[in-house]
Amino acid sequence: MKRLTICHLYPELMNLYGDRGNVIALTRRVSWHGIEPVVEQVSLGNMDSGQYDIIFMGGGQDREQKQICVDFKNVKGGPLADAVESGVPFLAVCGGYQLLGKYYKTGGGEVLEGIGVLDVWTEAGARRMIGNAVVESDLGGAPRTVVGFENHSGRTFLGGKVRPFGRVLSGYGNNGQDGFEGAVYVNTVGTYLHGSLLPKNPWLTDWFISRAVERRYGETLSVFLDDTIEELAHQAAIKRASRRTV
Repeated sequence: MKRLTICHLYPELMNLYGDRGNVIALTRRVSWHGIEPVVEQVSLGNMDSGQYDIIFMGGGQDREQKQICVDFKNVKGGPLADAVESGVPFLAVCGGYQLLGKYYKTGGGEVLEGIGVLDVWTEAGARRMIGNAVVESDLGGAPRTVVGFENHSGRTFLGGKVRPFGRVLSGYGNNGQDGFEGAVYVNTVGTYLHGSLLPKNPWLTDWFISRAVERRYGETLSVFLDDTIEELAHQAAIKRASRRTV
């Protein structure tokens, strides 16, 4: 039986707004595709990125992000950069997204250095950007909608070595100015869409699983999953987001 190993980075430090649900969604759908899922929780200290097929990192407060910065600098920066460059599918949300970039400048003026695998940088703004969001992404080929919930004061700006994860249809996105949300490099996706991102966007979940299967086994996903219920939730989220006032 095929097996995929999912690395959940810093689960006790970086888990705002239900980010852990993304790991549950990955685990479930990997299983439904007839593949054995194995989840390994990796906290501060050593890691062996070579054994992981998918990596996930959620968001956290500034205090937790400072701890991650130290761990990145002293331990995990090199292995994670190697994983990104070798094409390991990697989903990073909010604080995780910021710390994969060059730096995050907090509201107090402190600069937290990231590992720079994403060509982005972030500076805190005066107003939090909160609410349901809808993004159009061509990550899987044809444009598809992505729904989620954003809650961040960081303004992230993209350099030339990444492409946007999507175009904002409703919400704020990276900085509330350029109309883009998130960043993509190789098979790494950074985004501000929190919480139940993958359960509400099953096609996106399968995009990560597909990349992992192709990389590990040189095959494509072959099991059809009935996503009728998930699509109803997806459409309900779009309607809810359309009622918000930005």
